[in-house]
Amino acid sequence: MKLNRRKKNYRVAVIGTGAIGADHLASFKLHPAAQVVAIAEVSAERGREAAERFGVPEVVTDYRRLLARDDIDVVSIAVPNYLHAKVALDALRAGKHVMLEKPMATRAADAAKLVAEAKKQGVLFMVGQNFRFNPDTQTARRVIERGDLGEIYHAKTSWSRRAGIPRIGSWFTQKRFAGGGCTYDIGVHALDRCLYLMGEFDAVAVSGQTFAKFGPRGLGNGGWGKSEVNPDARFDVDDLSVALIKLKSGRTVLLEASWAAHGPNADVNATQLFGTEAGLSLPPVQIFKQTKGGYSVETVDPLPPLVNTNRMVHFIDCLLGKAKPFVDPKESLAVQRILDAIYLSAASGREVRIS
Repeated sequence: MKLNRRKKNYRVAVIGTGAIGADHLASFKLHPAAQVVAIAEVSAERGREAAERFGVPEVVTDYRRLLARDDIDVVSIAVPNYLHAKVALDALRAGKHVMLEKPMATRAADAAKLVAEAKKQGVLFMVGQNFRFNPDTQTARRVIERGDLGEIYHAKTSWSRRAGIPRIGSWFTQKRFAGGGCTYDIGVHALDRCLYLMGEFDAVAVSGQTFAKFGPRGLGNGGWGKSEVNPDARFDVDDLSVALIKLKSGRTVLLEASWAAHGPNADVNATQLFGTEAGLSLPPVQIFKQTKGGYSVETVDPLPPLVNTNRMVHFIDCLLGKAKPFVDPKESLAVQRILDAIYLSAASGREVRIS
């Protein structure tokens, strides 16, 4: 990375000012060494609103104008999924440090190009897997690292909503813009958190299935996002998916994601790890184990975080040399390969091997 020429302050451009883009803008303001100097947003009205709200001096509709500026050091990308790889690759080729929203891309071949280009340019590139920065996740990682669970051999991870489709008719529910449905939108969070806690990202085989039982009927709608809604758009992505993932070590992960499904809870976002000495679940962080006095369920108090729990603040800390990157792009690429395999397995009806 270009950290041998560290600066004291970093000028930031944010591309995309939807709900996630607004989070990027608010987060960068928390770091005294970061200054958001420009916004790129195809909707001029939405761009102006964001600029006024966050005090950003310049708004453009074409992000390429910002990439051509030598005074911009960091580009933060929060656009629809199908644009992730294209915009990020353009930014990397322009020599910018890049923070990219998840999913990394809509296919692993494009994601691999990003990893290669970041290495070639020597810049910091990170995918915003924000669940890793959650205090519960960091506490769980500390518990695992001290050996409380013994050998972890299996895990279950999920994010399941009863009615949380991100507005039917938005780009989220159209395959040409989103690439996929709940698997890309929220399944990726549950998967990355789980693999991070297990300390292993290389999968060798995936068996998956996807469903679309609510969205096509106009059911399960939620209120997330700011993107325009086309009432005539076809819902052609998944609203529930399941997958069994076999890791290189022989360990397994059971993943479940849903935007809409009948169930006892409106929203379940959890990971459970099975170890030879104890089990762990979060959130909240709890340890389950057999003791001489019987079976024990212990809630773990929050432990000191490993890094700043705000991913944008952490990103700037990395540029300043105050922290090491918490999300390795090679890990994000491995996650993308698993996501690809889930969809391929669902389409073919067969287990997919990952080389």
